[in-house]
Amino acid sequence: MAISMTGFGRSQENLGNTVITVEIRSVNHRYLDFSVKIPRTFLFLEDKIKRIINSYFERGRVEVYIGIEGEGFVQKKLITDWELMDQFIQQISEVKDRYSLAGDIPVTLLTSFPEMITVQEIEDQPDNLKDLVLKNTEQACEQVLEMRKEEGGFLQCDLEKRMQKIKNTVSLLSERREYAVEAYRERIKKRVEAQIADLDLVDDARLHQEIVLLAEKGDITEEITRLLSHLEHFSETINNGGVIGRKLDFIAQEMHRETNTIGSKSTDPEISESTVLLKGEIEKIKEQVQNIE
Repeated sequence: MAISMTGFGRSQENLGNTVITVEIRSVNHRYLDFSVKIPRTFLFLEDKIKRIINSYFERGRVEVYIGIEGEGFVQKKLITDWELMDQFIQQISEVKDRYSLAGDIPVTLLTSFPEMITVQEIEDQPDNLKDLVLKNTEQACEQVLEMRKEEGGFLQCDLEKRMQKIKNTVSLLSERREYAVEAYRERIKKRVEAQIADLDLVDDARLHQEIVLLAEKGDITEEITRLLSHLEHFSETINNGGVIGRKLDFIAQEMHRETNTIGSKSTDPEISESTVLLKGEIEKIKEQVQNIE
């Protein structure tokens, strides 16, 4: 089964007053591209989170957002630089003596110098908090994968319908081919007759051979055979599943190449019309396979 590269997953768990939230978004990308936003004190988990992502996905841009909130997680504490404070008081005292100033030092003056009193965050990590972060990451990955599989099923259904339309159109091309070749042969013959004044002087066998050779240049049998082969290969690939997006894209390009050749070789109006329909369906297939892992 085909797997899409678009998905979303969210897992949340409480540990006392601490809330752990993991959100994962996945979108189309040529390769597997990973990014994570996580509290600074949990950056040491980034490699383990990346390994989890690699175990679930092969392609796509995967964005991981991890939030950890709660009173028990971060506490604040005032830190005083007493050495700097002593120097400050000493300097104020010397200024008062030097200029014969009276009065006490206002407390508000101390707050004018934030270097002396700072607020420091103290992180309190329960022992099992790390394990819960990793566990919720896996749960979010499972949700993303499930959504990608579901979306992949819709894509595969759409692709199979388009493939059937292409097969039907190729079948019409096959039926029209003999008529188109004969009509092309007659057209060449009439043009030759119009250019030659005396047909009695022309070798009939040689003339017939040249007409056949020219007509064969407009024959689309080989292109139809290769196009049918590509269709079968496409169906086999999408049913086998796995990482098939780039392979399907390559097959679709080959289908487009054969269709272009058919359009350039044939002068039959019905074949030309069918070729336009083929190109339209193949272009839609090329767009859809860009979404497949």
